[in-house]
Amino acid sequence: MDERREFLEKKAQRIRYLTIDCIASLGVGHVGGALSIAEVLAVLYSGAMRVDPKVPKLEGRDRLVLSKGHAGPALYAALANEGYFPLEELHTLNQPGTHLPSHADMRLTTGVDMTAGSLGQGFSCAVGIAAASKLKGDGATIFTLIGDGESEEGTIWEAGMSAAHYRLDNLIAFTDYNKYQIDGTVQEVGGLTGLADKWRAFGWTVLSVDGHDVIDIENAVNFAKKQRNCGKPIMVILDTVKGKGVAYAEQLKAGSHNFTIDSALREQILEELR
Repeated sequence: MDERREFLEKKAQRIRYLTIDCIASLGVGHVGGALSIAEVLAVLYSGAMRVDPKVPKLEGRDRLVLSKGHAGPALYAALANEGYFPLEELHTLNQPGTHLPSHADMRLTTGVDMTAGSLGQGFSCAVGIAAASKLKGDGATIFTLIGDGESEEGTIWEAGMSAAHYRLDNLIAFTDYNKYQIDGTVQEVGGLTGLADKWRAFGWTVLSVDGHDVIDIENAVNFAKKQRNCGKPIMVILDTVKGKGVAYAEQLKAGSHNFTIDSALREQILEELR
């Protein structure tokens, strides 16, 4: 267990390092919400998902839909780290001709399973993908990651209701509950209280874990997979810190949602993450 924890924690740290390096190449980006999902990405790309970077379009593969698409740089970092595309491409973020737009786009980036546009859109797509997988009988598990600010969107709850109605027990969702969005705390902006109870009321099985404890996350995923024939989708609420792992970003709180990284700050942060 200690070796597994060390392995996953090192991968999460590597994802953070590459995420900052990616965003710094552009000079500005959505830092806070990208850093808060490093651990769950480390777990998913370390055996939790049935995927193969050598065969990115593998039929019947598991899929990850990053509904909070502005955290795309973290997903790019995870994909590049696994060999889906060269690490050097991380320095082309949102540049002309890039394969790495600021929001994830399945048409451009190898390993991205669904385009993320307006918040809430990706989650609805994940529900549709899970339903299609059930009809096809390909055995895939569909993972999706949403934000707590994003959870103020009505489409999230419409899709959630549909997932329960169609008994999509092949759908495992995560909420990045980092408590902040661009205009302040989620409580101030939308009053997102009783999140776990809300999802249970919508017919989901709900787990709440420390979103920065890689073993807790992995255990939650393993438990969720065992519920495959229970007739309920699974929501894992990740208790996270916006900007986690970078002192400057953590101190900014809501301000870490999107900020400028000049060369001096880049070096300061990367040194912290080494």
